[in-house]
Amino acid sequence: MKYRVRVDREKCIACGVAPSLCPDVFFQEGAEFKNRVKAEFEVEGDDRVSIGVVPEDLYECVKSAADSCPVEAISVEPVEE
Repeated sequence: MKYRVRVDREKCIACGVAPSLCPDVFFQEGAEFKNRVKAEFEVEGDDRVSIGVVPEDLYECVKSAADSCPVEAISVEPVEE
């Protein structure tokens, strides 16, 4: 199974939690250091949103980042295949 990860970059406060918990998927970019899904996983992205699809072995990592985000800017959902 694969998972769709969405970062609402407008909500993101650049606290650094997601990249610290899940550096394989998330990084901070831009002048404001807001989270983004790494290019190898990103399927859509701009200044407002970053959306990626990750394999099952990264689910716990992205789920932990989403659950720990203080402003709930990250969501994770299964991708129907």
